[in-house]
Amino acid sequence: MNCPGTKALLSRGVRRPGGSSRRAFTLVEVIMSVSVLALAITTSITVMQRAFLNFDSARNLEVASRILQCELEKQRLLPWAQVSNSAYTPAIDAVFQSNPKLAGRFTLQRSIALLPDRGGKLLQITLTATWRSYDGRTQSRSYTTYYGENGLYSAFTTRS
Repeated sequence: MNCPGTKALLSRGVRRPGGSSRRAFTLVEVIMSVSVLALAITTSITVMQRAFLNFDSARNLEVASRILQCELEKQRLLPWAQVSNSAYTPAIDAVFQSNPKLAGRFTLQRSIALLPDRGGKLLQITLTATWRSYDGRTQSRSYTTYYGENGLYSAFTTRS
């Protein structure tokens, strides 16, 4: 059947009986592309969450290291009687407490052990900073140092 003007109608995208003049995506192709896009978005969100967790851990380790180093330096300036006193409780420096993002987030503990093989003149001091991470897990970092009654040199070279 040859009708006048059929060619003009088909070129404008009008459907003819028994077929289509336009090509389109099938439902299967659309579902597959949406699935691939959903997988890509889900994976990128998971990677970003992991990156934030690692960034938070690195930042907290750095802050805990600074807190511990600051407290170790304060302990080195104390006299033997005060350092060897087990009732001494370390405090987080005011510089860290003045920052609202850090205040109350870290706790600091100290343990001491008198080394008997050094004549009772050498202490092992362990400081531990504890905090909660981005995902709520408790984490800690410890530093250990030694403190001699008459300096470290005399504690390591002489025996009583």
